[in-house]
Amino acid sequence: MSKRVLGKGIGALLGDAERREESSIREIPLSALKPNPHQPRREFPDAALRELADSIKGKGILQPVLAEADREGSFIIVAGERRVRAARLAGLDRVPVIVRRFTDAEKLEIALVENVQREDLTPIEEAFAYRRLMEMMDLTQEQIAVKVGKDRSTVANALRLLKLPGEIQEAISRGRVSPGHARALLALANPSHLQALFRRIVEAGISVREAEEIAAALNAGKKPGAKASRAMAEAGRKEPEIREIEQKLIERLGTKVEVRGTGKKGRIEISYFSTEDLERLLDLIAGSA
Repeated sequence: MSKRVLGKGIGALLGDAERREESSIREIPLSALKPNPHQPRREFPDAALRELADSIKGKGILQPVLAEADREGSFIIVAGERRVRAARLAGLDRVPVIVRRFTDAEKLEIALVENVQREDLTPIEEAFAYRRLMEMMDLTQEQIAVKVGKDRSTVANALRLLKLPGEIQEAISRGRVSPGHARALLALANPSHLQALFRRIVEAGISVREAEEIAAALNAGKKPGAKASRAMAEAGRKEPEIREIEQKLIERLGTKVEVRGTGKKGRIEISYFSTEDLERLLDLIAGSA
């Protein structure tokens, strides 16, 4: 599948025969729809679901859910689980569904492409999905890149994230550690250095450039530069109350948030990693005002 085909959407993955059947859409009760066990996406932030639910209330579901019938009379969601969850929040009883039959590999591929196109996956979810596709379909990184319309280096860098400890992977998924910070961590061979730098990133909010400088210095057995050293020293100075507020903001906004200052004054830095992510944050903050 070429990048040009990927750009046409999920319909391009289904083939001509399947696209002809898209005119036959069934209204299926939400109670009959089950999650896809091969869905690469594991995080469904409440705020984003509520936003989609509001859109569904006003405009309805614009794109049918893709599903496969099982032997129990239910339907396994292949693409559109987020729409189904939001439809429940919106109070719908039924949703439009296209019912097809798929192999396990096809289910994973379609779910992955749908999420990648909308940039809905966390970096760790995307990495796990790439690895599962490689294992299930016996594909190389280059072949995976062609299927999802990405550069091979993008797929390779994503897979490298899975070499990091579970705690760091979780921090990446929660937005507390950016992909740029993760690359600096991956440059460290010494596990103790890795953990030390991870703590500095999370607790002191050092920049990617500072993290890279520290990683290079640690690998060379040298002391980090003055600026990086100051950032490292700040890690233990943040007040417990400030850390608690910072963590609440991270959980509420679903991205990296840094609170710099004291209980009396300071500033809040909110990170975003795509145009869509910025728009999501703006809508979320405006909706809370």
